[in-house]
Amino acid sequence: MAVGILALQGAFEEHGKMLDRLGAEHFEIRQLKDLDRQLDGLILPGGESTVMGKLLMDLGLFEPILEKIKNGLPTFGTCAGLILLAENVQGGKPCFASMDISVKRNAYGRQLGSFHTDKEFKGIGRIPMTFIRAPYIESAGNKADVLAEVDGHIVAARQDNQLVTAFHPELCDDLSVHKYFLEMIKCR
Repeated sequence: MAVGILALQGAFEEHGKMLDRLGAEHFEIRQLKDLDRQLDGLILPGGESTVMGKLLMDLGLFEPILEKIKNGLPTFGTCAGLILLAENVQGGKPCFASMDISVKRNAYGRQLGSFHTDKEFKGIGRIPMTFIRAPYIESAGNKADVLAEVDGHIVAARQDNQLVTAFHPELCDDLSVHKYFLEMIKCR
C-alpha cells in the first residue's frame, strides 16, 4: 500500500510522520510524474486552500487527481484539504467539488482563534482535535456521513472514498484518524 501526500504547501511533512509511525509506505506528490507511481490513497493536507488550488492547476495536477478521486481513490483532506474537496465553499470557490458538503472557510477565525479539544469521532471514540484557522462543514448532503461535531458544527465527514476533517489529526500524538484512513484503503 502506498499513500501519496500532496506536497505543494502546508502540513504534508506531519502527515508523513504519522504514516511512518504506522509503518505505511508514502511519498510526496509535487509534480505530474509523481502520479505515475502506485497510488492506493491520497492525503490533501492543511495549509492555504487558495494557494493549493492555484498550484494544482498550474502544475497540471488538478484533472488527473480529480479523475482518481472520481474513480474511487481513497482521499483524506484535512482543513484546507477539506475545502478542496467541498462542493460549496462560503468565502471561496470550489476546487475538486467532489464531496456533497458546504464549508465555511476560516470559520473559527484567525490564528488567534485556534484551539484544541477532545470530542467523539464516529467509529473511533473520543479523540484530540486541533483547530488552526479551521473551516467547518455548514451542511452535509445525503451522500455524506457526519463523523464528528464540535459545538454544533460538523468537523469530520465521510462520503464513499473521501474522508475530511476540519481539524489537524497530524498535529497530535493520536494515530486514530490516520488508522481509520488506512482501513478505508484496505477495504477498497
